[in-house]
Amino acid sequence: MKLTSLTAFAALCAFATAASAHEFKIGDLVIDHPMAFETAQTAQTAGGFMTITNTGDTADRLVAVEADFPRVEIHTTQMDGDVARMMYLEEGILVPAGESIIMKPGGYHVMFMGLGGDPFEVDEEVSATLVFESAGRLEVVFNVEARKMGDHADMDHGEIDHSDQ
Repeated sequence: MKLTSLTAFAALCAFATAASAHEFKIGDLVIDHPMAFETAQTAQTAGGFMTITNTGDTADRLVAVEADFPRVEIHTTQMDGDVARMMYLEEGILVPAGESIIMKPGGYHVMFMGLGGDPFEVDEEVSATLVFESAGRLEVVFNVEARKMGDHADMDHGEIDHSDQ
């Protein structure tokens, strides 16, 4: 089959996207592309993002994320005027049956706290354990990617109020 330049380019893009994506499974849960953005040298925090899809007929809950940092919490972003506040979700995130939860900048996210002068760097891998109420524990890897403009990916989590107010 002969490919046009445009077709070849589209195929290459699709391959590149598939090659960079990664997923993990436990029970009826599929965790798609856990990732974090690179951080500034002085950042003390970093956000982790992913999509969690529940293919089953029973809800589950992400109750914790564990990793080798002083604190790791599940947060959501709440806007207070022009100020973004990171709110700790003590009860975690409900993943309804047959639905997906998208953890992304400006919404639900994992907060890795206490980087202590060791910034997240592009192509680094951050090991973590997702803890679900029913499905149990799942080892995952957050791939560290370059920041992209827009969609709050350029947000420096070190400059945001992380208090539980």
